[in-house]
Amino acid sequence: MLRTIGLMSGTSLDGVDAAWLTTDGEVIDAFGPVLTLPYDDRLRTDLRRILTLAPALDPADRRLRSASARLTEYHVLAVAALGREAYLIGLPGQTILHRPAEGRTWQIGEAGELAWRSGIPVAHDFRSRDVAAGGQGAPLAPVYHRALASRFEKPLAVLNLGGVGNVSWIGDDGALVAFDTGPGNGPLNDWAAQHLGAPFDRDGALASAGRADRSVLARLLAHPYFARRPPKSLDRLDFTASVGASGLAALTPEDGAATLVAFTVEAIVRAPLPTPPRQWLVSGGGRHNRAIMQALRAALSAPVEPVEAVGWDGDALEAQCFGFLAARAAAGLPISFPHTTGVAHPMPGGRIVTPHRGR
Repeated sequence: MLRTIGLMSGTSLDGVDAAWLTTDGEVIDAFGPVLTLPYDDRLRTDLRRILTLAPALDPADRRLRSASARLTEYHVLAVAALGREAYLIGLPGQTILHRPAEGRTWQIGEAGELAWRSGIPVAHDFRSRDVAAGGQGAPLAPVYHRALASRFEKPLAVLNLGGVGNVSWIGDDGALVAFDTGPGNGPLNDWAAQHLGAPFDRDGALASAGRADRSVLARLLAHPYFARRPPKSLDRLDFTASVGASGLAALTPEDGAATLVAFTVEAIVRAPLPTPPRQWLVSGGGRHNRAIMQALRAALSAPVEPVEAVGWDGDALEAQCFGFLAARAAAGLPISFPHTTGVAHPMPGGRIVTPHRGR
């Protein structure tokens, strides 16, 4: 078993999560401390701007290099703050562009600097090999969800609601199907920033005070992404143009938020799973939004609960996942599969940089 530290800086752009665990990449032996370091407002704003600029951004652009250096500093601080020895760190990086159809996926965060500063080898670059082989490069969490849920009744759906929504369906025989369902918190967070001056709709209060506009919702759901069969994945900004053209801007702040919640939930309801799950377990920031959770419970035919209901830590789950995937990378085990990313056969991923090669 390896002592690992997993990190996560997700598409919600809220901060870096860190989690310690021991694993061989197949089973989890023990969990340790977890923490979250929220980004300062300037870094959050800069990262959001870089998402917009990324398709045409030069890797040498000073704004990008500055944001990447500050992002890496948060990761260094998070590793130090855990206060636990580890053999390996799993660093997925901050995704700023994800266009697998073009063979592109781009994550920032400096693995070499993190290895040098922490004195610990760092597994990173988990997605590019999959994308180069024709896969979607995401989602990568299903194999971790399967390990966590080994004793649970199945089929089971694990739904992660970060900036983008994604689902892992786990069958009776351990079969995996996974894909991005559609928007998670991303459009709603942008709406809250515009109308509340806040990074998100806390507790779903804004959305709960409004009513979804069905005509706007119908235009949002006409996006061609929903007609595609999985495996499929999204960029954080894939719905920006359609949201702008939908008429959402004419709605009140409350009705706009309610419409975006309905958009997220209806995309999940339409998710083409092999068979209906017996239960939905929800992780990510979306599980804290009461409007989303209430709408999911009303719309889905199986029980819907936050992952804490089965003893998992929903704030740490993705960080723990990358500690697990780091161990799989070290062992040469596959991290992506035909029915999770669309690769032709199970594929390992990730590269490891050591401290003495860091800088």
